[in-house]
Amino acid sequence: MALLACLGLAGCGQASTKPSAQTAAVTPPTTRQVSAPGGVGSGLVRLGTSVLHRAISAVVVGDPAARRRILVVGCVHGNETAGEAITRRLRSVRPPAGSVWWLVDEFNPDGCRAGMRQNADGVDLNRNSPWRWRPLDRPGETYYSGPGPLSEPESKAINQLVLRLHPAVSIWYHQHAALVDNSSGGDVGIEGRYAAAVGLPLLNYGVFPGSITTWQNASLPHDTAFVVELPGGPLSRRSIARHVAAIRAL
Repeated sequence: MALLACLGLAGCGQASTKPSAQTAAVTPPTTRQVSAPGGVGSGLVRLGTSVLHRAISAVVVGDPAARRRILVVGCVHGNETAGEAITRRLRSVRPPAGSVWWLVDEFNPDGCRAGMRQNADGVDLNRNSPWRWRPLDRPGETYYSGPGPLSEPESKAINQLVLRLHPAVSIWYHQHAALVDNSSGGDVGIEGRYAAAVGLPLLNYGVFPGSITTWQNASLPHDTAFVVELPGGPLSRRSIARHVAAIRAL
């Protein structure tokens, strides 16, 4: 569990990249052991809290010391929750040798409870990252980007996790466009293989200021982060299985 403990420290080998001046401090993650179905060992890491003080946590599945770290986020926008079925299913699946999965069901627990896109401050978290941040919309409008980059506790937790973890691949689930987005600067080969495996088209969905995945790819150019836009509505069991198989293949 050395890597799990390492996330609360400043120096951690590959994951020791110094946060930028825009990266505000958050509560150091804490860890405890949990059991997953099927006997797959895992750890629960507390990453931070939301505006309304709900926990933001990751379930770590596999060997925490594995060099290849895969981050999978089920929900960023609270009205786009289908991806949580994939992260929850992954808890009971053993990763390939040499890999470990970091599974975050919800980075926006307040929005998920309210069924709204934004967090409890009304901020679109996918417009609040440091990458080319600029004011968008006004409070109460759809794409309000907040008063400044990383103004939100959820954004700070996202930022700190990525900088310390250096995930080789990050997959962020959204809805409802039914595509794999290749616009954020990641490895198009990886994105294309994933798209083919799950039967979704690989398309450029556009680049937006404050995008989390674009920030990741710009900050960590040797790693790949991309968005999967799932279809509307809940996923079928067959569809969940296809996404799980695609992640294992990565």
